[in-house]
Amino acid sequence: MGMLLVPVFDTLALVIDIYFKVVVVEIVLHYLLHFKMITVSNKYAEKFMEILKKLTEPVYQKIRSKVPAYAGFDTAPFVLLLALFFVARLIYACKEMMM
Repeated sequence: MGMLLVPVFDTLALVIDIYFKVVVVEIVLHYLLHFKMITVSNKYAEKFMEILKKLTEPVYQKIRSKVPAYAGFDTAPFVLLLALFFVARLIYACKEMMM
């Protein structure tokens, strides 16, 4: 029975890993835009940022309702990264127990 759940754990780990990378890319691009290292004058770059925002903003809103900004610094992305890391490690541990 345990071996049947291994692909499920692998799929969950893959989805979490992809979302983790999406959040990291969104954070990096946000700071690059903030410090004027890049600009969103290209319509493709603007669309890419819009897609990233649509993927991350709903989760950020839920985190912001529980964890407020600290001294004007938005901690929601970093709380989300920590939560994703924790869940990924938990899935990995469950997978190892099944094997």
